[in-house]
Amino acid sequence: MEDTHPAANDGASAVTTEAKPLQIKSWADVADEPDPEQEQEQAGPSDEKSDVQLDSLSIDESKRVDNNLTDPDDSSIKSVTSGDTLYTSAKSFEDLNLSSDLLSGLYNEMRFERPSKIQAISLPMILKPPYANLIAQAHNGSGKTTCFVLGMLSRVDPNQKAPQALCICPTRELAIQNLEVLLRMGKYTKITSELAIPADSANYIPIHKRPPVTAQVIIGTPGTINKWVLAKKLGMSQMKILVFDEADHMLAESGFQDDSVKIMKAIVRCNSNCQVLLFSATFDDAVRTFVSKIVKDLFVRDNNELYVKKEDLSLESVKQYKVQCPDELSKITVIKDKILEIGEKVGQTIIFVRTRNSASMLRQALVNLGYEVTIIQGALKQEDRDRIIREFKDGLTQVLISTDVLARGFDQSQVNLVVNFDLPVKYDKPSEPDYEVYLHRVGRAGRFGRKGAVFNLLCDDRDNMIMDKIEKNFNAQIAQLGSWNSNEDFVDALKKAGLL
Repeated sequence: MEDTHPAANDGASAVTTEAKPLQIKSWADVADEPDPEQEQEQAGPSDEKSDVQLDSLSIDESKRVDNNLTDPDDSSIKSVTSGDTLYTSAKSFEDLNLSSDLLSGLYNEMRFERPSKIQAISLPMILKPPYANLIAQAHNGSGKTTCFVLGMLSRVDPNQKAPQALCICPTRELAIQNLEVLLRMGKYTKITSELAIPADSANYIPIHKRPPVTAQVIIGTPGTINKWVLAKKLGMSQMKILVFDEADHMLAESGFQDDSVKIMKAIVRCNSNCQVLLFSATFDDAVRTFVSKIVKDLFVRDNNELYVKKEDLSLESVKQYKVQCPDELSKITVIKDKILEIGEKVGQTIIFVRTRNSASMLRQALVNLGYEVTIIQGALKQEDRDRIIREFKDGLTQVLISTDVLARGFDQSQVNLVVNFDLPVKYDKPSEPDYEVYLHRVGRAGRFGRKGAVFNLLCDDRDNMIMDKIEKNFNAQIAQLGSWNSNEDFVDALKKAGLL
């Protein structure tokens, strides 16, 4: 679920202190309009409103999953530092001069033993004065969330009742997930936090009626954060650290660039000493150039970088396959006969589709065949999205159909299968693959070093052309499944992926 640590076990040495719970205000608070993150998915011609009928789910408590995780290998991290500051990798969390309260959270709540590779390299850069800005890229599941959450918690003064740390995420699901990590890691501190995401209808409060934010850490989506800033409810004068999670999407022209830049400028007007952390598994060259320039121009300070070479980004723990299907109906048959019958034995599954209409069509087809699956997409009510994610994370549902609202950052340790019912393409160039989204989708399987498999369902020349481009971009040859309707070939693929 949350960003969990590689070396956790029951024998971890622990620091014990008296528990002082991290405080959180109600996150279903206020938003005058839907957040822009709901509009980022590709919609079909009739996608103005969702046609999804949400049936009540029969909850089987025996399906709850075990969330013990293993150590990912992230050996290809390269660092580039600027300025005169010397950094030494942290071999232990004690090397970082953390408070006893934070060490208690790391050892007792997170069950960590030592920093992962990305944490060992990046945390000294984050925590050591003069608090240089950081652009950090590393593999999915390598521990990036811990880096920026620990950075935020470390910089906050619990005695100062004002916003001091801000984390901006592309979706409400990722914001909620990051807050869950913050709550666990900061359990023994007195630090307060608040979620800035679109409110569900039951908790809606007009923005002019809400009091100014006094919580010390704010995590939210860009639209809601900007509304709070414009309404003068979220002050920036005491802000010490600004985090962009999935930063390539947050600062891409096709993503949330305008809102993100507005937030940065609002901080600079009040406090130009704020440290900026930008984390993602992917940064294309255009975004990397823009990010470096905008951060340097607005926040005048040294700028450090961590990155992974493009050719090292493929996930070795996840086995990828191409499945040639005669037509789209055959894709549904593969989902029914292979994923829902055979694949369910090896863990949970996320099926990615391109549009909301595709999600609704696929779900209805499977329901008509007698299968119960759930879907998640941006047009659903916020309370329904939250419930569906909660039930999936608790292991109460096994198969989730999703648009790319969950492609980035969504952590669920028991997701061992990802199915690309539709390959990801650029919204404005449907013949061009979206390489970053493909990589993020693949990264939903085999989280934190576990085994995983990805099945790409192809049914025409266009699909094959897009798949060829993806293979060339990542310099990878994706294995071809023998036959789309062969149980033996599917079982063999799962065995080669280490799942059977």
